[in-house]
Amino acid sequence: MSRDYVPGKNAEGYPDPTAAAALSNVQRSQRGLQSKRAGEHFENMIAASLGWYKDKGVAFIEKTPEPMRPLRPPNRQGQFLACYTKAGQPDFKGTLTGGRAVVFEAKHTDSDRIDYNRLTPEQLSSLEEHDRLGAAAFILVSVELQDFYRVPWGVWRDMRKLYGHKHMNKAELEPFRVQYIAGVLKLLEGIELEYGEQEETV
Repeated sequence: MSRDYVPGKNAEGYPDPTAAAALSNVQRSQRGLQSKRAGEHFENMIAASLGWYKDKGVAFIEKTPEPMRPLRPPNRQGQFLACYTKAGQPDFKGTLTGGRAVVFEAKHTDSDRIDYNRLTPEQLSSLEEHDRLGAAAFILVSVELQDFYRVPWGVWRDMRKLYGHKHMNKAELEPFRVQYIAGVLKLLEGIELEYGEQEETV
């Protein structure tokens, strides 16, 4: 059975991109997949490092569960279909030895800079509230899984005021570098010492 030709559509009636557009779509998809895998690897590095800190008795910090919205009621086995909703809380929360809370968001980039808008308004608000109440709040940044930085919440929040733009490049991130030694991201170094030096007040 013959079909009438429709410009921009293939024989099945689906959009038929040019070769350049098709190649661009494939490349974009590959970059997205690579970025997703890199982000997962970064989270695995963080999890291993947090396990090391827990074993040392320094901190107990857990990954915040991804928020989900059920799409239909559970079946007889208690299983249900759900989808992830947008992130509303920072990625990790826990407690340092001595009792201080720690809250942070982890962000990976394959670029040479990290943008302020990588955090959702809900995450920004949550970090602000935790910081106001005295928690150690920060953004842990991975650049190409080779360089790591712990950006204090106050610096991230005031990025535009401090640097004149709503992103940080590697030179601006450098003062916040985190060492990666023997399979451990030293992401809490200095924080627990700062807490130990503070006077406790009620």
